[in-house]
Amino acid sequence: EKTEYEPRIISAVLAALVKRDVYDVVILGKQSIDDDCNQTGQLLAGRLEWPQATFASKVDIAADKKSAQVTREVDGGLETIGISLPAVITCDLRLNQPRYLKLPNIVAAKKKPIEDLPIANVPNDGDLQNKLEIVKVEAPSKRAGGKTVADVDQLIDKLRNEGQVIL
Repeated sequence: EKTEYEPRIISAVLAALVKRDVYDVVILGKQSIDDDCNQTGQLLAGRLEWPQATFASKVDIAADKKSAQVTREVDGGLETIGISLPAVITCDLRLNQPRYLKLPNIVAAKKKPIEDLPIANVPNDGDLQNKLEIVKVEAPSKRAGGKTVADVDQLIDKLRNEGQVIL
């Protein structure tokens, strides 16, 4: 049976693994495709008490490996911030530059063992039960067609009388 876990639980499991194996940078996608929450990275950073950079489109690790410059996408364009390491970085799709692997590298990767670690065996705070419940999912109601107005006065009149936007 497939279980979908909430970002809270995923972040707890990842935090336990990061503490167990000791990493300097954890890179995650900014959002998952199943629930689009955009929470796991931020929750992980909070659990680890690490700095975080979100929506990264470019990451430059300093030569001393103690800090990073992260370019991130914001509403007004791009913003570059500095963070100390260890840190959690959530990435935007522009961070990835796909590369073509050579056949020997693919074969070598297939030979590497993959640890199968049941979630129950991961050290955690004891709370691995989902708390969110989906009560109802439905399509939004159909929107009424738009109306064309001749001028600003007519627009204001419609907003005031029909839309009840302007009182």
